[in-house]
Amino acid sequence: MTTTLISAADLAARLDRPDVRVFDVRHDLTNHGAGRQAYDAGHIPGARYLDHETELAAARTGKNGRHPLPARAEFGALMAAHGVGPQTLVVAYDASGGMYAAHLWWMLRWLGHGQVAVLDGGWQAWVAAGLPTTAQAAPTVTPGKPVEPGEPLAGSVDANTVLDNIAQPSFTVIDARAANRYRGEVEPMDPVAGHIPGALNRPNGENLQPDGRFKTAEQLRAEFAALLAGRDPAAVVHQCGSGITACHNLLSMEIAFLAGSRLYPGSWSEWCSDPSRPVATGA
Repeated sequence: MTTTLISAADLAARLDRPDVRVFDVRHDLTNHGAGRQAYDAGHIPGARYLDHETELAAARTGKNGRHPLPARAEFGALMAAHGVGPQTLVVAYDASGGMYAAHLWWMLRWLGHGQVAVLDGGWQAWVAAGLPTTAQAAPTVTPGKPVEPGEPLAGSVDANTVLDNIAQPSFTVIDARAANRYRGEVEPMDPVAGHIPGALNRPNGENLQPDGRFKTAEQLRAEFAALLAGRDPAAVVHQCGSGITACHNLLSMEIAFLAGSRLYPGSWSEWCSDPSRPVATGA
């Protein structure tokens, strides 16, 4: 069974169970050491830290985006090293509205592991609930067998598939970046501004309530239905700057029972690395 969100109270009730593994994936794209520093200062008891730059991404070539996916077998070995087995419930949290946690959620689904959830409201919700924190390192676990990649529960597409889709559309691309980045007015992360021709825009921050928790399934369903305007959710491909925040939209659609959309992992950072690929600007 695939899960989506877990509340702070529900996680606290399960925290001591041996079949639960919690991962802290707090991160800052402009300060790559910030997440580890935050973890060392305090985290959920038993949580293990994963680094989005060094552990959850493969080597960068300059043509494969800022956060290329690791090989599935390598990612499976990483999960096994942290004691994740087939029956383990994995819970991911961050302090950024769930965007990094949603990426780990998607990666585990891509591996074929369905027992994974995002802590709704993240670190802030845990602290606000008065639940315990610690600065002690997570206990040593016995590594398991490498988690063999199974049938993916989440689909992906590559740049060539997205390129072919522009001329002969069979799916709709949704860009999760801020509206001004989508329109090409600013570009703080990548060398070229703009968006993939034909892409729609849904800034991932629109998925959240003011308190940092996800909107209700009913709210998300209504908002995505308005954006899709009758399009099939299974004919949607999500992208962003480097494949991270796009997972926030993908998770939100799953919460809204709009299942089956896919991810373009390379996203804009990969797309714009090849000057032969077309670029659109404006709304």
